[in-house]
Amino acid sequence: MKALWNNQVIAESNDTVVVENNHYFPKESVNQDFLKPSDTHSTCPWKGLASYYSLDVDGKQNNDAAWYYPDPKPAAAEIKDHVAFWKGVKITD
Repeated sequence: MKALWNNQVIAESNDTVVVENNHYFPKESVNQDFLKPSDTHSTCPWKGLASYYSLDVDGKQNNDAAWYYPDPKPAAAEIKDHVAFWKGVKITD
């Protein structure tokens, strides 16, 4: 699977975890150069507290386009150290 935005591969892995139709990429498969920490957080009742990254690719920004669960609840333990995308990031195989 690949995560693409602004004509760049943001992440690529054959080992994504699919939860609620979202591909969660292992953190090591994500190009960290494109991620910028965000102060945004949200809460999922069964996954826990999510944190976000904004994307910065070739001078273009996509705020809060990636999210992850630094300490997921036990029901979502499989997505620890994984990152998912939205906001126009294309996921392809």
